[in-house]
Amino acid sequence: MNPVNNPFAPGAGSRPPELAGRQAIIDDARVAIERALLGKPSRSQMFLGLRGVGKTVLLNAVETMADEHGHLTSMIEAPENKPLGELLLPRVHQVLRKLSMTEAAKAKAYDGLRALRSFASAFKFDVAGVGIAVEPEAGVADSGDLQNDLPELFIRIGEAAKAAGKAWTLLIDEVQYLKQEDLAALIVSLHKISQRELPILFFGAGLPQVAALAGEAKSYAERLFHYPDVGALAEADAKAAIRQPVNDEGAVIEEEALTEIFLKTRGYPYFLQEWGHQSWNIAVGDTITLNDARQAETKTLKRLDEGFFKVRLDRLTGKEREYVVAMAQLGSGPYRSADVAEALHETVQSLGPRRAQIISKGMIYSPSHGDIAFTVPMFDDYLIRNRGNLG
Repeated sequence: MNPVNNPFAPGAGSRPPELAGRQAIIDDARVAIERALLGKPSRSQMFLGLRGVGKTVLLNAVETMADEHGHLTSMIEAPENKPLGELLLPRVHQVLRKLSMTEAAKAKAYDGLRALRSFASAFKFDVAGVGIAVEPEAGVADSGDLQNDLPELFIRIGEAAKAAGKAWTLLIDEVQYLKQEDLAALIVSLHKISQRELPILFFGAGLPQVAALAGEAKSYAERLFHYPDVGALAEADAKAAIRQPVNDEGAVIEEEALTEIFLKTRGYPYFLQEWGHQSWNIAVGDTITLNDARQAETKTLKRLDEGFFKVRLDRLTGKEREYVVAMAQLGSGPYRSADVAEALHETVQSLGPRRAQIISKGMIYSPSHGDIAFTVPMFDDYLIRNRGNLG
């Protein structure tokens, strides 16, 4: 088949040609977006799942949908070493300036800009590149305590958006990298907005541990957020994610080939895209056969090993690699921390800091007390395949 027409282009956050199996999540987001414009509250949503399941794709889809419905939107990817307030500063400034263009919201937007100037001064954020050309408002968002100041700033944004007949949708990816104090302040801010029924929506995405992190930050987080589980696709949806794009290009794929791809990928979206990509390039004529899908395995695993998996492994130190290899050698997870310690001939206590560091790097998480699991699907298979080259 002509590689130029290949419908599959797997990449970080790239939208697949067929967004299969996620319609319920999209529909819930659409309802929340439309309700916000009517002044009706909806729970904030946090998409949780392993790496490569399409959380970022969903955030991008929600952002597009919010834009199409007239929301002002701000998308942030949380890094591991930058405070939330600094990330928000230019986005909030942009939103308030847009709101100030509406005559009915001019005064409220101006108040919001003054609060933002106070906020930036309190936390000593550099405003030179942002250009906030207003004087700060004393006593508003300037205490230097994020859990006090961020809610005041959000309220000002919400009031300006309401005056303009608009809504603001904030989207944050990689929520697990937010510091606990930043996550707590965000939760408090969203709680205040909910209480005042102001038109601000929040959609986040992160690894499975985010629900626990949010609960630790604020006990009422479980009532504030809806946590859609973004996991592997069911067989019918996984097959549709491959079949439909192939059909749209005027080609076909054998049912046996679809079954082979589903079984080998276990329905994980990124792996489906990679397998579909390689199968298309191997196929001759206008049909992807079972033999094509089987031949695609070598190239697919090579691409995954050299990209998707290796990028994550490279973040680990030698000792941390030793720990995750020991996990993989125990078989399929989740794994007991005590079993990993026994395999390494150490104690759970001595390995605690190493385990915590690997968790902080987003490589493993704790699904329940005493258990650990990989955040990357099929990472155990990768480690076993390549354990002789991981030194």
